[in-house]
Amino acid sequence: MQISRSLPILASRLAIFLALGFFAAVLSSVRAQDSPAPSPKPQTLPSNSPTRLTIEVTGGDKNVPVENASVYVKYIEERKLRKDKKLELSVKTNREGIAHVPDANLGKALVQVVAEGWKSYGRWFDVTDPRQIIKIHLERPPKWY
Repeated sequence: MQISRSLPILASRLAIFLALGFFAAVLSSVRAQDSPAPSPKPQTLPSNSPTRLTIEVTGGDKNVPVENASVYVKYIEERKLRKDKKLELSVKTNREGIAHVPDANLGKALVQVVAEGWKSYGRWFDVTDPRQIIKIHLERPPKWY
C-alpha cells in the first residue's frame, strides 16, 4: 500500500520538475534570440582609402631635420582566441627628416627613433587618423669628458 500512495506524489513532482525545466529552456532560447548590445568596434576605413602615417623628425635647438634616422613602429594586434600578434615596421627618414609608414594600423603604436649623434627616442602614440602626422624632437646626447 505504501508504494501506491507515493507513486502519484512522485509523478506530480516529476511533472512539476519537467515543466520548470521546459520553462527555463524556453526562456534561455528567447533570451538568446534578443540581439545583444552592439559592441564598440575599432574604427575601420573603406578599403579604397590608404592609411599612411607620417613621422617628422627634427633635432637640436634650431629644429633641423634629422636625415637617415631609423624609425621603428611597433603594433600589437589584439586577438581574442589566440596570442596577440606583434607587427614591426622599419623605415628611414629622408633629407627633410620625414618618414612615411605605409599601411599603418589604427590604435596604439610604439614609435622609436635612432639616429647617429642623437639621443634615442621612444614613446607610445594613439594613432586615430589614417593620415596622422607625428612630430618628434631629438636632443643631443650629453658630452662625455
